[in-house]
Amino acid sequence: MILACKNISKSFGITPILNNVSFHIEKGEKIGLVGVNGAGKTTLFKILSGHITPDEGQIIIPNQINLGYLSQEQDLNSNSTIYDEMLDSKKDILELEIKIKTVEKKMKEATSTQLETLMNEYAKLQQKFEDLDGYSYQSEIRGVLKGLGFVTEDHSKTINTLSGGQKTRVSLAKLLLMKPDLILLDEPTNHLDMNSISWLENYINTYDGSLIIISHDRYFLNKTVNKIIEIENTQCKIFIGNYSDYAEKKAIDRDVQLKHYMNQQKEIKKQEEVITQLRSFNREKSVKRARSREKALNKIDVLDKPQELKTDMNLQLEPQVISGNDVLAVNSISKSFDDRMIFENISFDIKKGDKIALIGDNGTGKTTILKIILGELEGNTGDVKLGSKVKCGYFDQEYTSLTDSNNLIEEISNAYPNMKTGEIRNILAAFLFIGDDVFKQVYQLSGGEKGRLSLAKLMLSEANFLLLDEPTNHLDIFSKEVLENALNQYTGTILYISHDRYFINRTATRVLELTPTGVTNYLGNYDYFVEKKETQSKEISNENMLDPKSMASTKDDWIKKKENQAKERKRLAELSKLEASILEKEKRIEEIDAALCLEENYTNHIILNELNDEKSALEMTLLSLYDLWETHLEE
Repeated sequence: MILACKNISKSFGITPILNNVSFHIEKGEKIGLVGVNGAGKTTLFKILSGHITPDEGQIIIPNQINLGYLSQEQDLNSNSTIYDEMLDSKKDILELEIKIKTVEKKMKEATSTQLETLMNEYAKLQQKFEDLDGYSYQSEIRGVLKGLGFVTEDHSKTINTLSGGQKTRVSLAKLLLMKPDLILLDEPTNHLDMNSISWLENYINTYDGSLIIISHDRYFLNKTVNKIIEIENTQCKIFIGNYSDYAEKKAIDRDVQLKHYMNQQKEIKKQEEVITQLRSFNREKSVKRARSREKALNKIDVLDKPQELKTDMNLQLEPQVISGNDVLAVNSISKSFDDRMIFENISFDIKKGDKIALIGDNGTGKTTILKIILGELEGNTGDVKLGSKVKCGYFDQEYTSLTDSNNLIEEISNAYPNMKTGEIRNILAAFLFIGDDVFKQVYQLSGGEKGRLSLAKLMLSEANFLLLDEPTNHLDIFSKEVLENALNQYTGTILYISHDRYFINRTATRVLELTPTGVTNYLGNYDYFVEKKETQSKEISNENMLDPKSMASTKDDWIKKKENQAKERKRLAELSKLEASILEKEKRIEEIDAALCLEENYTNHIILNELNDEKSALEMTLLSLYDLWETHLEE
């Protein structure tokens, strides 16, 4: 067992967040922690990691188990470079390196009697160094940094100059390199592009330790976890399998819970009607029977309505004006900032009804393309043409269209002054803003709430061509599903940027992959895109195998590799022979020293001279052997 969570309860003020939460984690388990925003997932992580204490219950972690925690926001303050920060995670190996070099230095100056002790110490240190993968720690650091999107030029950047997202990636890299027994990851994919997310998935799948992951990325959870812990209504429930398994079982459970809830409500209503009827008779016996039934009714443990059955958020996006069939034509646009070229030779067309996902690595200019289409930026070359009756609506991930000082009613009213307050409240209610929520100021809203407010404004616009920049950021899984259904029913045209592969799978009819030198069109969703990329990769690989130059190069590489391996084996064999010869000579010198102490020898000058001559010759040979051994060791 790695960790046990027993009857954890936590409240903030009078609001209960967690109530009697219990579960345990075994070695090697990969767990997804899910629940709507505000369910208490991050609170549970802070309790598990010791950052806050529970009101009740206990966390049991065996002494030898070490735990690592990645929070959503990192406030790293350091003048170290990224690479030096990574080295900090390998302190044990670096300390071993220093000890090994110290012993090597002592061995060069040691006497024959000291050497054996030092060699034994050296062998133990070397074995520990190998056990910790000491010879590969630098390549491991480079590999993890590359996997998380840092190029070699980034390694020398100081931590204090990085953005919040970059600091989070640095913290994630450092945590992975430390290899704790249990890792807590809170939204680890938030600042990663698709290539980095794919790399992280592979890393997690081969990781020996245990993990708990909070994530709204359903595709990521499908790829990485084998158990789901759901936090709902302050309590937890465990499901075996990945996210899709959980969603299927949850739907079945929800139907069963709803049936029980509806049956109980029906029975309660029936009993209340009987009680009312009995009281209306106004007779002593009927009143007693009414009281008896009332007592029985009060003892019923009333079931809660399943939370996932929210139907309040009824998001309907529908264009008020129908566009022409040709919505957008992008012709050979390029864009650079200062001397840095972002992209060039970008061309594509969009037709009415298309739902297109624009994907690509971070920094390839996806948001820049949206801004060029909107006219907020100009390309260096090429042109963009909107079709007949096309009206653009923009959802930006920074929510720049919102005014912090406005309350929610003012935010809608300022954009649509002809709307009455009642109409505005109805719209806001459709996006789960009810009661006093409508009087909150924008700056008080969470990221997910700002996203819902921006979508509400977008719904009211006359747009028939939606440009969405990361529309699912900060949305919980339920809100994502609502948005997915709305976009699938939308009869207008959509071009969106997203790293949410599950969302792309459910909504995209086309995928455009953006690179610095062009754009490639894939007629399908994300799974189709992945399938085509793998096919193309295999075809290129096969072509390279058949290419004479490539085959010659591969053969040369193979021969060179074999030669290097042969040299290494020869060197190790020679080193082994040297060590055996050294031990043999040292053993013989010990035998001579013992023989010289015997009376029959030190009283016989002939034998004494022979032994001393042999010892001198052996010591001279040993000096040569030590020099050779040191040379091999340095190599």
